[in-house]
Amino acid sequence: MSDRLEAILADAVPRVCAAAVAMIAVDGSVAASAATGELVRYADAGGSLATERPPASLASIFDLASISKLFTTVVLLSLAEEGRLGLDEPATALLPEADPRITPRRLLTHTAGLPPTRRIDRELPGADAAARMAAMVRTPILHPVGGPYLYSDVGMVMAGRLAELAAGAPLDALVRARITGVLGLTGTGYRPARPDGIAATECKAGRPGPGCVRGVVHDETAYALGGVAGHAGVFAPAEDLLAFGEMLRQGGGPVLSQASVAEMTRDQGVRDAPFRHGLGVRIGDPGITGPLDGAYGHSGFTGTSLVVDPARRLTVVLLTNAVHPVRGRPGIRELRGAVAAEARRLA
Repeated sequence: MSDRLEAILADAVPRVCAAAVAMIAVDGSVAASAATGELVRYADAGGSLATERPPASLASIFDLASISKLFTTVVLLSLAEEGRLGLDEPATALLPEADPRITPRRLLTHTAGLPPTRRIDRELPGADAAARMAAMVRTPILHPVGGPYLYSDVGMVMAGRLAELAAGAPLDALVRARITGVLGLTGTGYRPARPDGIAATECKAGRPGPGCVRGVVHDETAYALGGVAGHAGVFAPAEDLLAFGEMLRQGGGPVLSQASVAEMTRDQGVRDAPFRHGLGVRIGDPGITGPLDGAYGHSGFTGTSLVVDPARRLTVVLLTNAVHPVRGRPGIRELRGAVAAEARRLA
């Protein structure tokens, strides 16, 4: 049953991405899986082929980019269940320097009025990660609070920091204790120990090499914050991400309560968003879910996506490195749609 999925990936590699791994689960069982391409194909931004080009496999690990936001969201919701923070409580309860109009709910729905990005590495080139984080959480509100929708990595960085302050532990430790350790996701986490088995991303001047970035977070802001941030930084293989998605599809146990998952995946009524928005998740975003209307999930800038469709009992994972060796390659939206269409056929 994986032949069709393998053909879909083969059509995109290396045109869209150098490596691709996909997994589709129906009612909790893997119905199709495929892996193709090379974890490292290019040696430089000019597209010179690398001398060593290890093949991708189902166990390969990818930089999840903004799918990391879902891990931050789940950590925050677990802390809310314990009463350590309130979703509608002013952020000043934990961050006195923050604007009192900011709340966890507004951060998770991208309605806090914060700017989309902030290149803190350029603003504070000589500062350490702690000083940069302190500056990030002091980012002033520049847009209307409460909406309209404005996607903000800055807001998710702040959400991750709120989780740390509420729990008294670093975000990577919280993700490990509250998600990956509970679910047995041994291949998932921030700051991998070594690059072996990890797909390369972009070739970026001034970043550790040789060659393209590999095993270090691609996102510039997350890198400037030490590799752990609320908006990016998590690495994972497809099987682990599938298990994370299945946890949500089946109601949250043993990580979250059903009530928390229901609130996470409820349309929060965000104004002027091009799709419905839950807490940290996009609902019915055609650029991610394709023909799986009503499904929810998130994508990542590196070329990744996670889609959960409770009505069709589907969880769909696509991991690619579409930014290798440079960003801006066309076709990732179409690839996501094709994988989602295959999942719908299998449902």
